[in-house]
Amino acid sequence: MAIENRYEFMFYIECRNGNPNGDPDMGNTPRTDPQSLHGYITDVAIKRRIRNYVQAAYEGNEGMEMLVRSASNINTGIARAKALSGTELSAKGKNEVYAGRRKACEMFYDVRTFGAVMSTGPNAGQVRGPVQIAFARSLDPIQSLDISITRMATADAAGNAKTVEEYEAWEQEQPEDKLRTMGRKQFIPYGLYEARGFISANLAKETGFDEQDLKILFESILNMYEHDRSSSKGEMSVITPLIIFRHTGTDSDLNQRKRQAALGCAPAHRLFDMVHVRKKEDVAYPTSWRDYRAEINTEARPAGIDIGFLCNPYGEISWNEVPDDAEFFRG
Repeated sequence: MAIENRYEFMFYIECRNGNPNGDPDMGNTPRTDPQSLHGYITDVAIKRRIRNYVQAAYEGNEGMEMLVRSASNINTGIARAKALSGTELSAKGKNEVYAGRRKACEMFYDVRTFGAVMSTGPNAGQVRGPVQIAFARSLDPIQSLDISITRMATADAAGNAKTVEEYEAWEQEQPEDKLRTMGRKQFIPYGLYEARGFISANLAKETGFDEQDLKILFESILNMYEHDRSSSKGEMSVITPLIIFRHTGTDSDLNQRKRQAALGCAPAHRLFDMVHVRKKEDVAYPTSWRDYRAEINTEARPAGIDIGFLCNPYGEISWNEVPDDAEFFRG
């Protein structure tokens, strides 16, 4: 059964001496707002890491495939979904398209969660995903650095070498400085980024996004950098807790309350405004999340809203009370 409550959520990404999200059109420089100098991480970069985690953690589980995978053609996945739905790949009738769309939602976690455009090859229509994630934005301006590095080996074509012996002979003939090269590395010393997400119960009905999918989403967010280390993201982490707002409704009539829970009891911006994370007064240049103080104004919580905190990706959400292990909020 699809989820019946609307949700919003927030989380914080820490980057130390790394590149949280480089812009390939700018020499892979960390993305920065040119007016405020605040950094940002795109929604697609965050969703890529969620996909990577789910693919690694749930590989082989039914319904947990990924349509959008690295170095793949999404039309192959669309064709598989349409074929398994029992329709011809070339069929474009409404019923055939919907059958392929429904099968894709059953097969692919990312389609069920984020949606997809599946009319690029065998037509399986389009899916509006119930989960949307906005750009993450740094709490303070970031300092982007570009430094030179020395690569102690080269990847030269080695002349016309065609055999191992010819490669080895060419290497022996070269002076030592010809077997080194220079490179560049772009990074920021430190940045703490705030990310916001939205989950629609109404759209979940269309894709079948259920409570288990929701649990896996939250697990993936807290773990997504733990299994995605690289030279540019060696010290990136999601700082706990994950903050979750659940709409539950207020009406005494059960049917009306379910309707309120699905549609929402307060606008998202009011919920996000309850959380305040700011740099401590005695800190000039933050180098850790401990240089920030987090507060949440629970008195401003609208009626019909539960506030949840998730510190352990495999644990239970603590509703309406900050748990003892939510260190970020203890400052």
